[in-house]
Amino acid sequence: MDFLDIGDVAARSGVKPSTLRYYEEVGLISSAWRRGLRRQFGPEVLLQLRLIALGKSAGFSLDEIAAMFGKNGELQMPRGMLHQRADDIDRQIHDLTMMRDTLRHVADCPAPSHLECPSFRRLVDAAGRTRQGDPERAKRRPRPS
Repeated sequence: MDFLDIGDVAARSGVKPSTLRYYEEVGLISSAWRRGLRRQFGPEVLLQLRLIALGKSAGFSLDEIAAMFGKNGELQMPRGMLHQRADDIDRQIHDLTMMRDTLRHVADCPAPSHLECPSFRRLVDAAGRTRQGDPERAKRRPRPS
């Protein structure tokens, strides 16, 4: 097995050596041994780092990601937690779509004042309902005309 020096891992993964040391400290990755003061990692660390980056992009905390790596390094993906995060992302997509539609309407609306525009007012009302925690009512949001 070819081991990778911490500098090689950093260069291949784009993750800073200080971050690699931190990830090792909190148990996300582990070095196999040291050559002098330099940590040596097995090649599987590159996949682990990609999974960590993916988890962070999906909004998981490092503690949640660490829990997905079992004691022996096996991946243990809790499906319920993954479904919940996917639902959270769907809500974010919905909210961002509403914000985009509102901004486009504001930018393109020919009304002399946006407060005179019924479509604008409906969009603002729908956005307010979403922000106040009523996603069911906000789902019935009006489309800009």
